[in-house]
Amino acid sequence: MSQRSFLGDMLTTIFERRLTRPFARDKRSLEEMCRALLDAGGEVSGIHLAQAILDRYAGLDAPARRAFFDFLNTGLEIDVAALETAVQRYAASGTLEDYGLLSAAAEPRRQELMRRLNQPPGATRALVRMRTDLLALLREAPELGRTDLDFRHLLRSWFNRGFLVLRQISWETPASILDKIVQYEAVHAIDDWDDLRRHLYPSDRRCFAYFHPVMPDEPLIFVEVALTRTVPESIHRVLADDREVLAARDTRVAVFYSISNCQAGLKGISFGNLLIKQVVDELRQELPGLETFVTLSPIPRLTRWLETLDDDRARAALAGEAGDDALRSLAADYLLNARTQTGAPFDPVARFHLGNGAQIHAIHTGADLSENGLRQSLGVMVNYHYDLKLIEQNHERFVQSGTVSTAPGFRDIVPASKSLQQRRGTA
Repeated sequence: MSQRSFLGDMLTTIFERRLTRPFARDKRSLEEMCRALLDAGGEVSGIHLAQAILDRYAGLDAPARRAFFDFLNTGLEIDVAALETAVQRYAASGTLEDYGLLSAAAEPRRQELMRRLNQPPGATRALVRMRTDLLALLREAPELGRTDLDFRHLLRSWFNRGFLVLRQISWETPASILDKIVQYEAVHAIDDWDDLRRHLYPSDRRCFAYFHPVMPDEPLIFVEVALTRTVPESIHRVLADDREVLAARDTRVAVFYSISNCQAGLKGISFGNLLIKQVVDELRQELPGLETFVTLSPIPRLTRWLETLDDDRARAALAGEAGDDALRSLAADYLLNARTQTGAPFDPVARFHLGNGAQIHAIHTGADLSENGLRQSLGVMVNYHYDLKLIEQNHERFVQSGTVSTAPGFRDIVPASKSLQQRRGTA
């Protein structure tokens, strides 16, 4: 296996080097090269030119990259006049030919440019990195959002579920990938390889990741799972060095305690809902005795929300003077009622799990006493329960009416404060 992989890497490297030669010293501007690629008729010459463009882009400084995206955004925009003409012709004729002309006119040329750029080996990875650069510019240049919509449209096609490969990450996984698990862990930092071993090696731990065939050494997203006897109330107990290690066959609960997206350039391309559902299927096949599937999740915007409230209990919580019952009731109110301007849950983790069909199960104080846990949620965490019999029903109710599914009795802990009621929906 290693010999085949090594030979494949060598052949790929040789091919990539050969691809760069015909246009390596091209004197044209990057804009001229892109327009030439759009006009290229030959497949081989188009691949060579696409590689040269990607190589040229990789060497640009920040101002030149901004100029490149400005070119994509305005120089390869939809021709509105041509589109209007195509709409009128198709409305009058209804013919297949005019439909084709309408479809072509409705698509900005930058989409076709991206498709052609995606031909050389390694191009998909390069385009994902290119979008990372674009996302960094959107705050100062929101008009580039048109180009980002086109990137997102194509990346959703290239990274759809049919192309994704689920792989279990274990202590036997190649070191190059394990290094990236350490690097990309976004919820509970992994300090070193000994810490990573505690996450992966024990019999009651699992980790799964999605990969794409053209990026086989780059995880797209991964989830870490703890196998336990009961639903956990603290991340410190889950990750404790001196905890009892259980035989997998003796566990009854699968706890998704960390989900990390790895590729910034794939922001907005959702993998997590697919990942959790497939991991549930994998675990049920391996361990039929598992009965309960829950998360132990952070509440990343709780503190920010409390800071917006003109309420004595919120102030007491922020000052560290609130009791456990008060913290639980404030967190429950936040998860159930804090909304964005569009009406979605203000908390991004809640949006994710509720949209997947989970229900809010329980809230725990003192559950994450790390610096980050105290800063973002005063140490409070929440379990979302994936009840396999109710997932589809919960998902439909959430999508159609915004209904938040909860465990029986959960809503009883929400405070009835008038000032909190007035602040709901304004986060």
